[in-house]
Amino acid sequence: MTSETRVDQAVATGAQHRGGRRMSTGRLGDRLFAGAARGSGITILAIMAAIAAFLIWKAIPALQADKSNFLTAQEWNPDGTPASFGIAQLAFGTVLSSFLALIIATPVAIGIALFISFYAPKRLASGLGYVVDLLAAVPSIVYGLWGLNFLVTRMTSISGFLNDYFGWIPLFGGGNPGGRSIFTASVVLAIMILPIISAISREVFLQVPRTNVEAALALGATRWEMIRMAVLPFGRSGVISAAMLGLGRAMGETIAVAMVLSVTPGINWHILQDGGNTFAANIANTFGMAAPVGKNALIASGLVLFVITLLVNMGARWVVARRKEFV
Repeated sequence: MTSETRVDQAVATGAQHRGGRRMSTGRLGDRLFAGAARGSGITILAIMAAIAAFLIWKAIPALQADKSNFLTAQEWNPDGTPASFGIAQLAFGTVLSSFLALIIATPVAIGIALFISFYAPKRLASGLGYVVDLLAAVPSIVYGLWGLNFLVTRMTSISGFLNDYFGWIPLFGGGNPGGRSIFTASVVLAIMILPIISAISREVFLQVPRTNVEAALALGATRWEMIRMAVLPFGRSGVISAAMLGLGRAMGETIAVAMVLSVTPGINWHILQDGGNTFAANIANTFGMAAPVGKNALIASGLVLFVITLLVNMGARWVVARRKEFV
């Protein structure tokens, strides 16, 4: 064995020992970061568990006092004698208005994100992106005041048009279309969640590998064909996540919906007619004047909203997991 071979073996052995020592002990910064990341994840889980435990603890007395079916009853009278309340109408109004808002906002948000990312000049894209991001910082009360004083009066004529020409569709059917309806609340919610979906989608589109874009253009694809073949498949999971974040905000929105929506009892499939109710709006409107049983009933409805939000996010994660090849 030559001297050079022995030196090489010694260097390799030393490097192996040093590598093993690093793997076993790690640097202080790495250990601190790993501990902080692990602690943050555990903290989030602990907070969610604490919230769920609190909601269940407060909801049990009201559920025991309820003399009707909590899941199917439409009446909300927890402070009556006897107490009678259910979340059927609240769940219906929450899910319907939120999904209508998502349907309205998502195509517009994706179009804005694509325009800023691939069509607009650099200066215009920078300014427009700033304006879209700024919309996300507008307080809910401002959207509610704008919706109540500006949008409601103008939505009456729009609702009448939809009822006249598309009344054969059950959602747009029924008589007496008005401005303080589920449809108006959905439009306000769509405007509120649009900047969230657009901002996240824009960041996802900008992460598309430049080689994919240039390869599509080099093969003769138009700009739209490049977006369809290279950008949208890559960003599909990110867009889905952005839409679910927007849906989560729409489901939990309180003040804007409470100000715009005219509360009436009962489930109504005609979204152009005045009336309806949601979990968040019901809590905002009645919590201040509710008796102890009524407050516990509102907390029970908040528990249902909590569960619905978790189920929606789990469904979104399942959809994203099916598209791992694009992540």
